[in-house]
Amino acid sequence: MANLNIQQTLTNIEKEFLKDDLPILRIGDNVKLGIKIIEGNKERTQFYEGTIIAKKNTSINTTITVRKTLQGIGVERIFLIHSPKVESIDVLRSSKVRRSKLYYLRSLKGKASRLKQAF
Repeated sequence: MANLNIQQTLTNIEKEFLKDDLPILRIGDNVKLGIKIIEGNKERTQFYEGTIIAKKNTSINTTITVRKTLQGIGVERIFLIHSPKVESIDVLRSSKVRRSKLYYLRSLKGKASRLKQAF
């Protein structure tokens, strides 16, 4: 009985921090994320643009893994989408994929790593 009350209070607290203005994010989408960065006493927004290759859904702990290629080197970052540091999420392009995780993109280079655009 005590566990049930604890669980309810946790979900009530989490509801306050959930963002409700998020776009629908799918695997294979090209996204542009605005991330708050604090440098000294200044705060600015840095944009990170890439393809969503993985997504984990667990209410407030929902994460997306975004991959981009910089000068021939693949860079992946995992973002908590309900985090206050994530300022904006824009879906630039959607792709047609048949997998829930696109880890195979790690081994592809150049034009081979392109995904077909969804219409």
